[in-house]
Amino acid sequence: MKKTDSAPRVRQVAAAVIGNALEWYDFVVFGALSVIIARLFFPDESEFNALLLTTATFGVGFFMRPIGGIVLGMYADRHGRKAALQLIIGMMTVAMAMIALAPPYAAIGIAAPLLIVLARLLQGFATGGEFAIATSFLVEVAPAGRKGFYGSLQQVGLSLAALGGALAGWFVTQVLSPAQLDSWGWRLPFAFGLLIGPVGMWVRRNLEETEEFIEARATPGTNLPFMAMLRAHAHSVLVTFGLVICGTITYYVVLIYMPTFARTQLGMPLEDAFKAQVVALLCLTVIIPLVGALSDRIGRKPPMIVGTVACLLALLPLFRYLHAAPSLGSLMLVQATLCSLIGIYYGPLSTAVAEQFPTGVRSTGLSLAYNLAVMLFGGFAQFFVTWLIGVTGQPIAAAYYVMFGAAVGLCATLALRTPAGAR
Repeated sequence: MKKTDSAPRVRQVAAAVIGNALEWYDFVVFGALSVIIARLFFPDESEFNALLLTTATFGVGFFMRPIGGIVLGMYADRHGRKAALQLIIGMMTVAMAMIALAPPYAAIGIAAPLLIVLARLLQGFATGGEFAIATSFLVEVAPAGRKGFYGSLQQVGLSLAALGGALAGWFVTQVLSPAQLDSWGWRLPFAFGLLIGPVGMWVRRNLEETEEFIEARATPGTNLPFMAMLRAHAHSVLVTFGLVICGTITYYVVLIYMPTFARTQLGMPLEDAFKAQVVALLCLTVIIPLVGALSDRIGRKPPMIVGTVACLLALLPLFRYLHAAPSLGSLMLVQATLCSLIGIYYGPLSTAVAEQFPTGVRSTGLSLAYNLAVMLFGGFAQFFVTWLIGVTGQPIAAAYYVMFGAAVGLCATLALRTPAGAR
């Protein structure tokens, strides 16, 4: 029996998901602890200015993502998914170690924020290829008729990583005093993330290359130069770009930014924000694979249309309700509702974007569209929202940015092409 006739092994799925999990775990932790990091690495007389500098540093690594995505995507399309996935997780682990061990501004002065920026740049380059290559691998090893479910596991890994980051943030803010947090406690979540790196490298070292990639590499003309790929698949790049704009804005605002929003705009304790985030992420984690499996039966478009339309209708009322009655209960309700709606969109998303490209150029094309969208609309989402709130004086300004992303996602979904053999 050929390998393509059997279900992918658990190790293959874990290898594809673990790097994306490490990437998003770090992002959630950095975003959630940005208030503390701002004090330690970007001291300023104005707390608002320090937070702006920290959110800008959070986003600066995204400038490297398109470069890393193109370089690593082309590498994966020529040399294989396995080699690229091993290289990526090694670089990501080094970047996380730099943040976890960085001395604060009080110890080494200007070198402290520069070290954080350098770590974000390295991580941005590495993670530029992670999503596209790991998603390509998952979709290619999936059994016939189950690509939607297996592709959704990439988003499940993302959700579980965010859940781990929220739990780590909740733990340190719950059990440590503010002085302990500033002194050493903020490093603990990053140190825990470092444990994932060696495990991921070991798992990925024992991967087998996908049959789809092996067959594509043996077929002349399937691996195109970058500009030729761009010309041949311009529609796929643009549609994927739009789909990821929606995904990245909703994720970075609704999940990563919300603890900062709850703390700075609603005056709520960080530990309450993390509690609400944990509940919301549990909802997201359950819904994503259910909808991913459903998309194997009814197609990718219907759930994605439902998810984007529901977000457009619900966002503003939910943010207004939360601002009018800030409490742990209302924050949990709002985040759980939003994450449930987002989960409907996320379920088919990974498979839908992977199916827009043929195997020979899948990692390159998907990396380009994905990373441009994440860089422009996700990496600086916290910065833009913080700036918008400061300029407009409206704490619910974040809702308008997310509504914009949902509108773009709806338009891109309507333009989505269904490849032969897919739904």
